[in-house]
Amino acid sequence: MPLRALALLISLIFVGPIAFAAELKEGMEINKGNLDQMLSQTIDGKTIDNLTTPMVKRWIKEKNLRIFLRNYEVVPVDPRWIENTKKHSSKVKFDPATRNVTGYISGLAFPNLDEKDPNIADKIIWNTYLSGGWPRAEFEFIPKFGYVMVDGDKGLDRTMMWGFLRVVMTGRLSEPNLLDDGKTFYQQVLLAREPYDIMGLGSFRIRYMGGDSQDDGWYYIKSMRRTRRISGGAWFDPIGGTDQLNDEISQFSAYPNWYPSYKLVGKTWILACQHGRYPHWTPKDDKGGAANYPSLDMSGPPFWNPLDDWEPRPVYIIEGQMPEEHPYGRRVWYVDAETWVPHYSEAYDKKGEFVKMLYNSSVVVRGVDAPTSWGVSADQGHAMDWKINHGTIYFQGEASLRNPPLGQNDANLQIMEMIAQGRYKEPGPFKSEWDVNPTSGYANFKKDPNYKKCQDLAPRVSW
Repeated sequence: MPLRALALLISLIFVGPIAFAAELKEGMEINKGNLDQMLSQTIDGKTIDNLTTPMVKRWIKEKNLRIFLRNYEVVPVDPRWIENTKKHSSKVKFDPATRNVTGYISGLAFPNLDEKDPNIADKIIWNTYLSGGWPRAEFEFIPKFGYVMVDGDKGLDRTMMWGFLRVVMTGRLSEPNLLDDGKTFYQQVLLAREPYDIMGLGSFRIRYMGGDSQDDGWYYIKSMRRTRRISGGAWFDPIGGTDQLNDEISQFSAYPNWYPSYKLVGKTWILACQHGRYPHWTPKDDKGGAANYPSLDMSGPPFWNPLDDWEPRPVYIIEGQMPEEHPYGRRVWYVDAETWVPHYSEAYDKKGEFVKMLYNSSVVVRGVDAPTSWGVSADQGHAMDWKINHGTIYFQGEASLRNPPLGQNDANLQIMEMIAQGRYKEPGPFKSEWDVNPTSGYANFKKDPNYKKCQDLAPRVSW
């Protein structure tokens, strides 16, 4: 008998059958009961063990997270984003002393990252901040989104309806690329609409480029029917009784050099939600019950977990130190190396103890402004505070649009006051030659020849 065959026979007798990794199919579920058995299995040739971070494993085992598998898929990219990156990225300069960026106009700020660069972590964060969403929308029109507060022991706690409008003034794909001569990054309205006891609460915020100036901000005070200026230091305050801080909108929304430092922990592939199964949220009834939230696992504690499709994604793992006055000591982000969105992040307190997990369910949407205006939107976001056992889930409403024909004067202080006072008339409807309804889903998107063409343009990581 050949020696190799003899060795195999001996192994079967004394060790048992040799375990071979099996390739899992789309739709397979990973949960608390089968996680250990799944770790050696693969999807897209990568083991589940390597694709699940230590905190996600803990999330599954301790908090009953269920993951449904999906194969990796390339995200289409707007060709204007590619063109603007080639045209403008060479003008972008990073100052190691101030950790600030100058010369940014449009596209990806740092397309050629070098792991030997001592400033690589800062540059990855700058790419996320300036371009997250492949690319970031020029106008985020979200007239209604839901906030659902969940008690980890008891279930549904409270529901609210808010509005969010943001016009980006630096880094636009359309001409001009810069409004306000590049002095302002964005203007943003965030305002409560339902229920009645919070209706009219909200804020208007101006974020500047440069980082030297704090945000200009205003609150509308419902009881006084007056607008009041607020301190720029409110950038990390909680949002209206939720478990989310202002600097956690889209998981990262602080000006990058307001955090003392970043470091690159590593780069790898993880399971994350890049092609969510539930696009824009449509309430099924007005009773506010669990039937309104099909993407939320309310079958048992902790009641805040997503029910969604996770696929292998290439990410940079970035750790950031918080300023002394921040409620956290450090945070860790898992930033997609292709679309530049953070899929999830972890927050740790001053003692180094884990506090909160932030998770986004991203979807691919098409803008109103062009047939190739593809981008990524976080249509569902979870802020889960493990210490107080409470979570807040964000659901983007069905009326949301990417890049409608709106501008600087459609997201300003007067608009905030009009919404707060019930005088706001939503613009639109906006029409175009192509289907702009994100709820049409990926199956319909793939019928569009522009989808495949824009997928072929997308840069892909090689690791």
